[in-house]
Amino acid sequence: MENKKFYHNVYFWLNNPDSEEEKELFLASLKKFLDLSTYAGNTIVSQPAQTSRAVVDNSYTFSLMVAFNNKEQHDLYQTEQPHQDFVNEAGHLWKRVQVFDSFEIWNLNEVQQNQ
Repeated sequence: MENKKFYHNVYFWLNNPDSEEEKELFLASLKKFLDLSTYAGNTIVSQPAQTSRAVVDNSYTFSLMVAFNNKEQHDLYQTEQPHQDFVNEAGHLWKRVQVFDSFEIWNLNEVQQNQ
């Protein structure tokens, strides 16, 4: 694959999504991981917006969006020690993780800048 931007979107369903203590533990572990990661530089951590439409899934607790310059960076991120430590440290807090990975086709901001 060409050297295209790679987007890694991860959705977490915590075991106890109403537990403030467990949410704080999860977020602290996630922050530590992201601070130590060599490759996860462009990240967004978010929660469901609670929009009410049939096509929207608001059942997850947190999401993580990471943009990489290419798939190779993503692959290195997957195997780096801070990522492994995060999974080992916080994995007991979630019951489900869903990942959506994608390649950029075009970026509207870049298209508009080049016009």
